[in-house]
Amino acid sequence: MQQTKTIGISAFALKGKAYFDLLKFRLSAFVALSGMFGYSLAVTRIEWLKLGLLFVASLAMTGSANIINQIIEKEYDKLMKRTAGRPLPTGRLTVQEAAIFAFVLFVVACYLFIVVFNLRACALSVLSLLLYGFVYTPLKRVGPIAVFVGALPGAFPPMIGWVAATNHYGLEPGILFAIQFFWQFPHFWAIAWVADNDYKKAGFKLLPSTGGKDEKTALQIMIYTLFLLPVGWLPYELGMTGINSAIVAMVCGILFLTQTFYLMRKRTDKAALQIMFGSFLYLPIVQIAFLLDKL
Repeated sequence: MQQTKTIGISAFALKGKAYFDLLKFRLSAFVALSGMFGYSLAVTRIEWLKLGLLFVASLAMTGSANIINQIIEKEYDKLMKRTAGRPLPTGRLTVQEAAIFAFVLFVVACYLFIVVFNLRACALSVLSLLLYGFVYTPLKRVGPIAVFVGALPGAFPPMIGWVAATNHYGLEPGILFAIQFFWQFPHFWAIAWVADNDYKKAGFKLLPSTGGKDEKTALQIMIYTLFLLPVGWLPYELGMTGINSAIVAMVCGILFLTQTFYLMRKRTDKAALQIMFGSFLYLPIVQIAFLLDKL
């Protein structure tokens, strides 16, 4: 009897772990934190309960989009080393279980956005899910246009956070969108460079140059990184933050840009990996600087 109970608990824990893995929690939490940044920058006084509920809503919507992506790419994920261990390719969860989980998360997210925040924020969040799950995902096997399309929902979170706080579209949330939009390209292309051989096994065509890991791809990574220098200055120009954060954004942008020059010169996976890690540092440092300067 005790052994049966132990087996039951173990099976329940494994199933729970599979759902957690399906959510892609670290990625979803990173996106949700970016939404919290937009909300915090927009308000004069932070309501911590609302901020927490925004995190939950954003996490749920992002998780739902991630699950849709994994359902569509189930067979392709089996072909790649980096994704073969996911819950759907391994059979730890069925497609039906994943679809139900995605729907529940979607409903929770919509409810929180509408009841706690506003319809505009909910609409942006739903649009983000549709673009990521049903447009970006199938385009990954078409060509690098997928990266441009994927950069749109990838840049929505801080804008959604701002709109959730203000119920207002405008130049300010547009600037937050622009910063994260241009950041997406060096970030994702660096990942695509490192994982290029794996991506090719699934037929994903994500690098911007037909030559793959060549100087043309490195040049485009550099160009999009260059855009971060002027757009990082705009929050100060609009009075959203102070001069200190503008300087931080400028310095971080220059350091980020120098990594792209190194990639252009070396064109190695190691150089691309440095850009990838640099992108993980750039965005949170700049966003925290904006918040601290506002305070």
